[in-house]
Amino acid sequence: MVEGIFKELKTELLNGYSKKGHPFRYFTLATSDETNAPQQRTVVLRKITPKLELLFYTDKRSSKVQQLLKNDAVSALFYHPKQLLQLKVDGKAEIVNDEKIIASLWSEIPLKSKKDYTTQNAPGSLIQNPDEVDYLNEENHFCIVQIIPRQIEYLQLKSPNHLRVLFKEENGQWKGSFLVP
Repeated sequence: MVEGIFKELKTELLNGYSKKGHPFRYFTLATSDETNAPQQRTVVLRKITPKLELLFYTDKRSSKVQQLLKNDAVSALFYHPKQLLQLKVDGKAEIVNDEKIIASLWSEIPLKSKKDYTTQNAPGSLIQNPDEVDYLNEENHFCIVQIIPRQIEYLQLKSPNHLRVLFKEENGQWKGSFLVP
């Protein structure tokens, strides 16, 4: 039964980036700031590797990148409202530095979306008017973050009993244990 649940959660995560409109496309990412206070924001799931590593894109000047450089522990929360399914992925984040991977993924981004990574000022900078954001022509601040999962908690709300399973990665294998919901 646990193997079937793991297969289902893997399929849902894969659908999150491959199927437009899937609820797992957008997820909540939690990091810690310099005072160790939790910080949350919504990011877009861009890819999943065969090892279930989750990739998202950001501006390398963003506060989340600075936080990850100081503390790579992260938590990602996914929720599917129609299935009443929640997945919580805990792991560590790494900034992807491989220039070939960066160039390849940058080339896949639609032109209109590339401007998100070309603002003259860093994300979170104060501005007078939202219509007066300046963009760079040749330079970009595109950054890929990869989350390496260490554990995934599955919670399915259903009748007569909710179902909760904790999966932990051990030596390249995922092992599941049922939990009290």
